Amino acid sequence: MTMTPFDAAHKVAEFLLQIKAIKLQPEQPFTWASGWKSPIYCDNRKTLSYPQIRTYIRQQYVNMITDKYGKPDVIAGVATGGIAQGALVAQDLGLPFVYVRSEAKKHGLTNMIEGVVENGQTVVVIEDLISTGGSSIKAVEALRDKGCIVKGMVAIFTYGFDEAIENMKKANCQLHTLCDYNILIEVALKHNFITEADVESLTEWRTSPMTWKQLA
Repeated sequence: MTMTPFDAAHKVAEFLLQIKAIKLQPEQPFTWASGWKSPIYCDNRKTLSYPQIRTYIRQQYVNMITDKYGKPDVIAGVATGGIAQGALVAQDLGLPFVYVRSEAKKHGLTNMIEGVVENGQTVVVIEDLISTGGSSIKAVEALRDKGCIVKGMVAIFTYGFDEAIENMKKANCQLHTLCDYNILIEVALKHNFITEADVESLTEWRTSPMTWKQLA
């Protein structure tokens, strides 16, 4: 039986929780670089250490790209989390690969894009995680500055913040993700990674992450 995108999203969420690529700790919150207190911490690079999971995620990226965008000319990974994932996807699709730095190099050729892209080429951008979307959009803009046509972006996971949705809309960049925050919470509850009591706190954080530390 063919697995639907809905089923695949649940499977990705389950994998992320199993290997602790995503940790949920409402009672012992993490502190992000931004200073936000957060009940969730995400490090999708851990998926690369598990061949079965790495392969599954690569296949889901490929399925989503093919379904949503067709086959582009180039795959571009966003530094740093999207580099390895993007290279795996490009290999699977038999396509050229480039990656986009967070900022231009300070020496040498001062490249922001590493690899070869040509004016007019179509590109799909690979990310591992979307929070506000700021760094991802910088990568999109760098590719457009080179004359590329960015068809859209695919990521493993998004928190689904309103700010990210708005930023993607302003940048006129489609975003599709393999799973999202709502699915993650549903799967975490089903498999006892969290309790019913945790769900309220996790939902409050998702609604207002900047003020959540006052609620926790």
